[in-house]
Amino acid sequence: MAAAAAGPGPGSAPGDSPEGPEAEAPERRRKAHGMLKVYYGLSEGEAAGRPAGPDPLDPTDLNGAHFDPEVYLDKLRRECPLAQLMDSETDMVRQIRALDSDMQTLVYENYNKFISATDTIRKMKNDFRKMEDEMDRLATNMAVITDFSARISATLQDRHERITKLAGVHALLRKLQFLFELPSRLTKCVELGAYGQAVRYQGRARAVLQQYQHLPSFRAIQDDCQVITARLAQQLRQRFREGGSGAPEQAECVELLLALGEPAEELCEEFLAHARGRLEEELRSLEAELGPSPPAPDVLEFTDRGGSGFVGGLCQVAAAYQELFAAQGAAGAEKLAAFARELGGRYFALVERRLAQEQGGSDNSLLVRALDRFHRRLRAPGALLAAAGLGEAATEIVERVARERLGHHLQGLRAAFLGCLTDVRQALAAPRLAGKEGPGLAELLANVASSILSHIKASLAAVHLFTAKEVSFSNKPYFRGEFCSQGVREGLIVGFIRSMCQTAQSFCDSPGEKGGATPPALLLLLSRLCLDYETATISYILTLTDEQFLVQDQSPVTPVSTLCAEARETARRLLTHYVKVQGLVISQMLRKSVETRDWLSTLEPRNVRAVMKRVVEDTTAIDVQVGLLYEEGVRKAQSSDSSKRTFSVYSSSRQQGRYAPSYTPSAPMDTNLLSNIQKLFSERIDVFSPVEFNKVSVLTGIIKISLKTLLECVRLRTFGRFGLQQVQVDCHFLQLYLWRFVADEELVHLLLDEVVASAALRCPDPVPMEPSVVEVICERG
Repeated sequence: MAAAAAGPGPGSAPGDSPEGPEAEAPERRRKAHGMLKVYYGLSEGEAAGRPAGPDPLDPTDLNGAHFDPEVYLDKLRRECPLAQLMDSETDMVRQIRALDSDMQTLVYENYNKFISATDTIRKMKNDFRKMEDEMDRLATNMAVITDFSARISATLQDRHERITKLAGVHALLRKLQFLFELPSRLTKCVELGAYGQAVRYQGRARAVLQQYQHLPSFRAIQDDCQVITARLAQQLRQRFREGGSGAPEQAECVELLLALGEPAEELCEEFLAHARGRLEEELRSLEAELGPSPPAPDVLEFTDRGGSGFVGGLCQVAAAYQELFAAQGAAGAEKLAAFARELGGRYFALVERRLAQEQGGSDNSLLVRALDRFHRRLRAPGALLAAAGLGEAATEIVERVARERLGHHLQGLRAAFLGCLTDVRQALAAPRLAGKEGPGLAELLANVASSILSHIKASLAAVHLFTAKEVSFSNKPYFRGEFCSQGVREGLIVGFIRSMCQTAQSFCDSPGEKGGATPPALLLLLSRLCLDYETATISYILTLTDEQFLVQDQSPVTPVSTLCAEARETARRLLTHYVKVQGLVISQMLRKSVETRDWLSTLEPRNVRAVMKRVVEDTTAIDVQVGLLYEEGVRKAQSSDSSKRTFSVYSSSRQQGRYAPSYTPSAPMDTNLLSNIQKLFSERIDVFSPVEFNKVSVLTGIIKISLKTLLECVRLRTFGRFGLQQVQVDCHFLQLYLWRFVADEELVHLLLDEVVASAALRCPDPVPMEPSVVEVICERG
C-alpha cells in the first residue's frame, strides 16, 4: 500500500481526491486536464482544476506539493481500522490504473505532435548554431568597414569642404547664366510659340530680378524681360480674342495671362464673353434644326447634339472658370451662375420646343431615352453650378413632359373607347342594312372589353418606362411618389374609368339630344360593360397599377369601392334608359294604332290586329337581346291558367274575373261605381320603378311602360261595340304571350284588365264578345 501511494510519478498528483464512486467520471476528466497544465508548467492551483486546500503545506494531502507518503501511511494506520485501510488501498489502485490509462491515451493522441515538436526543436538548434557563426562574421566585417570609413573621412575632410564651396559657386553661376540668357530665351520661346515655357522662365526669374533691380546689370535684364513679356502678353491676348481655338486653349491663354500679372477682373469678363459666343453658336445650330425647312432630327439625336455641344461646352467653361478665377470669391461664382442660368434657360426652351413635337407620338421609349440622356448630361453642370439651378430646371422639364404624356395617354384611352363605341354602332347597323345576321352582343361586349383592357395595359407599359431603374431620373421624389399615385393611378386610370362612365351616361340624355340617336343595343352593352367593371375589372386594373407602380406617396387616392359604386350607378342609369327607350318604341306603335283607328265605326273583329303581333314580336326580340348579356332573374310562381284567361269587360282583377267572367245585358250595373271599386282594390303600379340587373326586371319595365301607354291612349278614345270587342281580342292576345316575360303575371293581368275596363267605360253599347270566340280568334291569329 505504501508502494502504491508513492508509485505515481509527476503526472499522478494533479486532480487526485478519494471521493465517492459517483464522482469518478468528472474526477478523471479534471485529472487529465490538470496533467496538461502540469506539463506546461502552470500553477498548482490551476493544475488541480479546483480551489487550493486550506493548508498547502499539509504532508498528508495527496494533491499537495509537500505530500509525504510515510506520514500519510502513518496517519492512515493510526486513524483507520483495517476494513477502511483495505478500502483505501482498493480505491488508490483504481485511481492509479485510471491515471495510467489517461496518460497512455494522452500520449497516443498527441504522439505526432510530440514527434513534430521534437524535430522542430532539433532543427532550431542546428539553425541557431549556423546563425551564430554568421552573426559573428558579420560583426567582424562591420568593424573592418567602420575602421576604413573613419580613415577615409579623416583623409577627405579638407577636400570635402572645398568641393561643397565649389558646388555652391557652380550653382550660383548657373543661376546667373540663366538670368543673363533669360531675354534671349524668352525671345526664342515667343518666336516658336512656346508661350507656356516663356511664362515659366519669367516666373522663375521674377523674384530675383525684383530683389536685385538696384544693380545696373540686373536692371537691364529686367527691362529687357519686361519688354518681351509685354509682347508675349499682347500675343496671348490677340490669340485669346480671335476665338478660333477651343475652350481648353483659351483657358490656357487666360492662365498664362494671369501668371504674367494681367488684371483678373478684365480677363474674367473677356473669358465669359468669348464663351458666350461659342455657346450661342451651339444654340443657333440647335434652333436651326427646329426650323420648318429642314426635317427635324429625332428627339434622341437632338438631345445628343445638345448634350455633346452646348452642355459639354458649358461644363468646360464652368470647370475652366472655377480653376482660373477661384480667387474671385463669391462675386465671381455669382457671375458664372448668372451666365449659366441665362444660356441654360435658352437651351431648355429649345429642348422643350423639340419635346413638344413628340407629344403627339405614340412611342414612349424613344422619348424616355432622350429625356434620360438630357437629364444625365445636365448632372455635371448641375453639380458644378449648383447656384444656377440647372439640375432642378432639367428635372422640372422631365416632370412636365411626364405629366403631358400622362394626359396624352388619357386622351388616347378616351379616343380608343369612343372608337370601340363607333365600331359597335357600325356592327349593329350593318346587319340591318345588309339584311343578314351580325355578331352577337356577347361577342361585341367581349371585343370592347378586351380592346379597352389591352389599351389600358399598353398605356401602363408606356408610362412605366418613366420609372425604370436604369433611367437616371426615376429615383427623383416625383417619380417615386406623385407620378405613381396622382399621375398614373388617379390621373390616368381613375380618370379614364370616370371618363368612360361619364361618356356612357351621356347616352342617357333626353331623346331630343344625343340619346335619341343611340341604338338601344348599345345602351344595353354599355350597361353590361359598366357592371362588369364594377364586379371585377376595376379591382383588377387598380391592382395591376399598384403592382407595377409601387406607390410611396402618402397622398389620398380614390378607393376601389368608390369607383365600383360609380360604375354600378352608370350601369343602372344605362339599363333604366334602355328600358325607357324600348318602352317608348313599343308605346309609339301602340299609341299610333289607337289614335289612327275609328273605333266607333269599326267592323266586327275577326283577327288580332297586326300591331299587337308586332308588339309581341318586338318584346320577344328584346327578351332574346337582353338574355345575351343578363341572367334570367327571379319570377313569382305562375298560375296554371295564365295562358287561358279571357278578359271580360268589367273585370279588374283575377278575383273579379272568376266571379264575373262576362258582361250580359240582363245584369245591368253602374259602370262608374264598378270602376271606382276596381281602383280601390287594385294595387298601385309604379311604372318607372328601379330596374334590376336581370332580364325579367328589364322586360317587366318595358311591358309596364307599353301597357300603361295603351291604357292612357284608350282613355282618350270613344269605342263602339265592335271597337270594344277588338280591344278585348287584342288584350287577350297580349295576355297570352306577355305574361311569360314579367316577374309577376298579375301585373300584366291588372294592366290589361284596366285597358278593357276603360274601353268599356267609354263605349255607349258595351256588349263584350264571348270568351270562347275570343279564344278562337286569338288562337287563329
